[in-house]
Amino acid sequence: MTYTSPRHPQLFYTTAPMPCPYLPGHMERKVVTEIGGLEAAPFHNRLSRAGFRRSHTIAYAPVCANCTACTPIRLPVDRFSPSRTQLRVMRRNAGLHGFPVPPRATQEQFRLFSAYQRTRHDGGDMASMTFPDYRAMIEDTPVETFMIEFRDDNGSLACVALVDQLDDGLSAVYDFYDPTLQRLSLGTFAVMHLVDYTRSLGLPYLYLGYWISESRKMAYKARFRPAQIMTRGVWHDLNLTEYGRNQARQSAFLPDGLFPAPQ
Repeated sequence: MTYTSPRHPQLFYTTAPMPCPYLPGHMERKVVTEIGGLEAAPFHNRLSRAGFRRSHTIAYAPVCANCTACTPIRLPVDRFSPSRTQLRVMRRNAGLHGFPVPPRATQEQFRLFSAYQRTRHDGGDMASMTFPDYRAMIEDTPVETFMIEFRDDNGSLACVALVDQLDDGLSAVYDFYDPTLQRLSLGTFAVMHLVDYTRSLGLPYLYLGYWISESRKMAYKARFRPAQIMTRGVWHDLNLTEYGRNQARQSAFLPDGLFPAPQ
């Protein structure tokens, strides 16, 4: 575990506008703050409940002009009820076993990570990451973090999840898998495993980051039900019908083309 300076982080900064990686034609901005020092864990807990996400020693949240597409989402694990499709995914991957390991980057993980990026996100920023870049993503953390390696009966690495420990749950920071096994729906399998793991710890929530209904990469998170989303600073159960009506009302006050209607 890598720690930053011991001072308590208090300052928040807004980034310059950059092209949005999820919605073509949009620009994104983030509010960011450093996590570090003796109060890193409780500060991170508060930020997570407020809809922030962690990357390295930075916590961030979107503050995009004219767009509210990025919606914090979490699963109340005691109420979670898998769909028939999700149950089939679990049966299909019954031969995979998850092993919690410390956040230490390995060449084996990096090979899997690189193959995943080339196949699933070719041209993205992460596709050009070197091993030192990957190691920083995994190991540069000021809070309690662990990984889960999913291996088959032969010990082959199929999927990896990077996870933060919170006082009210787990936060799925990132996951990647063998792209040749895409038919196994390993992303869904990893979430299902984390639901069970969160429940086994006696914690109420699994945080999944941001749900973006208009993005093919991020819309899948609403398939895990029931889910809770945060709007206007309040967590509440996701109702897709009501969400669509609210987004339509909001988009009516935005310039044409700046906010695509939910799909």
